[in-house]
Parts: sequence; structure tokens; C-alpha cells
Amino acid sequence: MKKFKKLSMVTLFAALMVIMAACGGNTTSEKKQEGSSKTSTKTEEKKELSGTLLVSGSSAMQPLVAAAAEEFMSENPNVDIQVNAGGSGTGLSQVAEGSVQIGNSDVFAEEKEGIPADQLVDHKVAVVGITAAVNPKVGIKDIKKEDLIKVFTGKITNWKELGGKDQKIVLVNRPDSSGTRAVFNKFALDGATPAEGITEDSSNTVKKIISETDGAIGYLAFSYFTDQSVTPLSIDGVAATAKNVQSGKFPVWAYEHSYTKGEPEELAKAFLDYMMSDDIQNKLLQEQGYLPVTEMKVERDAEGNQKDK
Repeated sequence: MKKFKKLSMVTLFAALMVIMAACGGNTTSEKKQEGSSKTSTKTEEKKELSGTLLVSGSSAMQPLVAAAAEEFMSENPNVDIQVNAGGSGTGLSQVAEGSVQIGNSDVFAEEKEGIPADQLVDHKVAVVGITAAVNPKVGIKDIKKEDLIKVFTGKITNWKELGGKDQKIVLVNRPDSSGTRAVFNKFALDGATPAEGITEDSSNTVKKIISETDGAIGYLAFSYFTDQSVTPLSIDGVAATAKNVQSGKFPVWAYEHSYTKGEPEELAKAFLDYMMSDDIQNKLLQEQGYLPVTEMKVERDAEGNQKDK
């Protein structure tokens, strides 16, 4: 009888332990599930972006930003991003006055007169190379820098003077508000003021005019050399390539800036973070003819001083 009682007590104790373990296990499991649910909810909340983002400015940047915007919107169907050109000056003015959330520029805000640079935050998203572009019938592919300056200042007026065809030189410029013009004037023309010629607001239009006009010369970002309709010129024997820009051998380049007025708000920040993602920097950006900031072996300040990193 005593043995039976002892056995019953042992059995009861064991059963009690099993029940307690089961209850504890359920509680832990429930807590894990609850925590998992909260994490899942937070993740979903981060992905749920909506609203309209207005972007304007540099036409040299437009192909890149427009392509990135398309991919961003496909991943965020409740977001609408409108990317307009108009020149760096326009982008900086509009972001400063608050009519757009992002103002794209080929130049530092400090370089533009009348822009409250201290109110703007600079986001360097890429590097752009720029070079002179000529109509393919001109007959040259390389030009000395001193001759390039003479062409744009009107001291050389016929391509035969440079070993090309007997054709009158037709200058195609961007307006004063253009960052592409500012970069080209500063680093390709050593600050010289170009002579009067055709002036167009858009790089797309500049490319079209050069391709259709015998003897025409203008300047374009590398990203516009996607076909044989215009010819990019080497300068002083240095080819206009990404590798030469990255090493500092080719002098005509600039950062591509996306400025915000103060720190960017949620949607603008999400898009700027996306611009710096591997998908954009290592793939789309290079497919579009731009250079990753991280690959540069030299750097520049707002005064245009270049030095090794």
C-alpha cells in the first residue's frame, strides 16, 4: 500500500511538471508570435510609401533621375515622382523657394548667385563627365584645349583650321542657368566666355541640333553619347571616358548634386537613399553613363580645386 502511494505521488509530480512545461512553452511561443507580428507590422509600415515628389534642375542628371524614379515607383505604386529639367539654376532656385522637394544641380549651390546655400543640404549622388560634342561630318575627334577655347570664343571659325572639313563652325550653347555650361566653361574653357551662338535649354535639344547641323559644336554629359549621331571630342589627347575622369586625367567633370531644403522629409529621404543603393550605384547609374562617387580617386571642392583622395 505504501509502495502504491509512493508511486502515485511520483506519477502526480511528473504529470504536474509536464503541464507546467507545456504552459510555459505556450507562453514563450505566444510571445515569439506576438513579437514576430509586431516586427512584421513595422516592416510593412516602412515599405508603405505614398505621395508626390517634385524634382527639377540639371538636364545632365535628368536621364538618371528619371530612370531611377521609374524603378522606385514600380516598387512603391502609391508614389508619384515628377522629374523636370530646366537647368541647375532652376533646380536650386525652386528647391530654395520650396516649390520642389529636390533640386538637381551640376554645380555646388555656393557657385550660384542668389542661392541661399546655407539653407540647402547637399546630397552627392553621382559624378558626371562632360565634353565637347561635334557633328560627325566635322572630321575631327581630338582637340587641343587652347584650340577649344579659340573655337568657343570665336577666334577659330572654320574647321579646316584644325584639320577638319571646310565648314563654318556653328556654336551651340546652354543658357547661363545651366550647370553643364558652368562646368564646361570652368574646366574646358578655363573660364572664358563663349561667343554668341545657338542657345538651348535642354541637353536633348543641343544633341539634336548638333546631329542635324553641319559644322556644329556644343557640349554634353557623357550620358548623352548613346549613339553615333554626335562625336565626343578628346581633349589634349585624353579620351572622354569614365576611367580617365575617375583617375583625374580628364578634367571636365562635376558632382551630381541633389539638394533639399533642410534635411529631407520621409519620401524625399527614401528616394535619395534609393539613389545611393547598390542597384542604382552599381548598375543603373553606370548603364546611364554616370560614375559612382565611391569610385573617384580624386575629389573637388566648391572652388574647383582638385586633389587626390
